[in-house]
Amino acid sequence: MIQAEIEALKAQFSETKALYREVCALLFFRHGIAPTAAKLYQYVRKGSMNVPAEALAKFWEELRGKARVQIDHPDLPDALKQAAADAVQTLWSQATDLARAELAALRLEHQSTADQALAELSAQEASNKGLQTQILDLRTAASDLRAEHQALIEDLQSERRSHAASLARADELQRQVNELMFQQERTRADFAAELDKSRAAIAASEERAVGAERRALLEVDRERVARANAEKQLEALRTKQAEAERQAQAKALDLATQHSRISAELESAKFSLSRLQASAEEQAQRLLVAQEQATQFKSEAQTLRTLLEQFKPVPAPAPSPKSGRTKRRMD
Repeated sequence: MIQAEIEALKAQFSETKALYREVCALLFFRHGIAPTAAKLYQYVRKGSMNVPAEALAKFWEELRGKARVQIDHPDLPDALKQAAADAVQTLWSQATDLARAELAALRLEHQSTADQALAELSAQEASNKGLQTQILDLRTAASDLRAEHQALIEDLQSERRSHAASLARADELQRQVNELMFQQERTRADFAAELDKSRAAIAASEERAVGAERRALLEVDRERVARANAEKQLEALRTKQAEAERQAQAKALDLATQHSRISAELESAKFSLSRLQASAEEQAQRLLVAQEQATQFKSEAQTLRTLLEQFKPVPAPAPSPKSGRTKRRMD
């Protein structure tokens, strides 16, 4: 009910201060509710928290002024004037104290809200810095994308040129294909002619094959006769081979006997040879010892000869003829 009336007042009064003043009058005079800044802001919710406090203070000031005028009416007794003045003064003091207390609470709440808003602002600024960094990164990425786009455009132009060259090559290849198809038709006609010739040659070859088959049958008959003769000769050869094997076995037995005898003689000769080798080695050892002794004796004899030469007396020198003649002259 109160909110509906306040909404109607909002439609009538566009100015915020006038609206708060009318809401104060509505609450106090019509509904008997002492207006406070918190209640006013709760119902109206326009402007800052200072606006309802100022409107409330102005409302009480106007109310006190109106009450003083009524109290100063000449028809009222002095005692009633004093009582009314005291009542209004008490009501004014209580309303003022209540308004101040609510104003202090609203200021604290407003300060808390302001601090929270500052914290949110700081967080928003930090977020804005992050967003600015992201914007710079996005600008760098956009620059890279523009460079890539330019490179893609250049690649596209190159591909277009390549495509044009490919189309030219395709036309050339189509021309070559047409030429090849023409050559293929000619080759097909030549092949048909060659095929007819080959068929004629095959027919002639078949006739020659029939004649060759007849000759082969005759050759087979002759070969059969020759094989029968060969088998007879083979049987005779087998008989001769058996006789030769029997003779060879007899010779092998004789050779085995001779081999055994020769092996025994060889073993005896090996034993004699080993004895002779041992005797020869012994004689060689003795000869070596004798040679060493002879060498030693020669060395000793040479030493003795050297000693004899050293101790042999020296012969007196023979007088020369010149010295004899001199001696005779002196005589």
